[in-house]
Amino acid sequence: MKKKKVLRIIAVLGVTGLIIAGGIGLYMFNMPQRDVQSAGTDYSVTSTQIVNEYLNDQEAANQKYLASDGDSKILEVTGVVSSITEDFNGQRVVLLKETGDPAGVSATFTSETGGSLEGIGAGQTITVKGVIRSGASYDEDLGFYLNVVLEKSAVIQ
Repeated sequence: MKKKKVLRIIAVLGVTGLIIAGGIGLYMFNMPQRDVQSAGTDYSVTSTQIVNEYLNDQEAANQKYLASDGDSKILEVTGVVSSITEDFNGQRVVLLKETGDPAGVSATFTSETGGSLEGIGAGQTITVKGVIRSGASYDEDLGFYLNVVLEKSAVIQ
């Protein structure tokens, strides 16, 4: 009799735990994403300016632009298109880099914003809006500079 009661309590707790876990999972899945393109811009810079900020004082630039909670700054970056490629996810990636700069700004476009690149080619000056994910740096092991990375980008001019 007592064993049956214990099993019933364990079953009720198990079902309750599953319902709570399912609710949390459903909430996380449907949680609204940050809409970078309709949000306000925190900083407007050129590709050369932001690369130089990171290469001169990476810690200060990280404090200015990046947030550990994933709520990093939204930037408008103006620069010359060096190349347009696709990443492994099929998303278009634009490298903004001035001649003579050691690194550039790599802006990844989503499938929704990739259409804003129509008619844009290498050598054109454009302004891209996106959220920053990492800064420029020099990798001594690889012997080359890493670009500033923008995500959820779109051409605005």
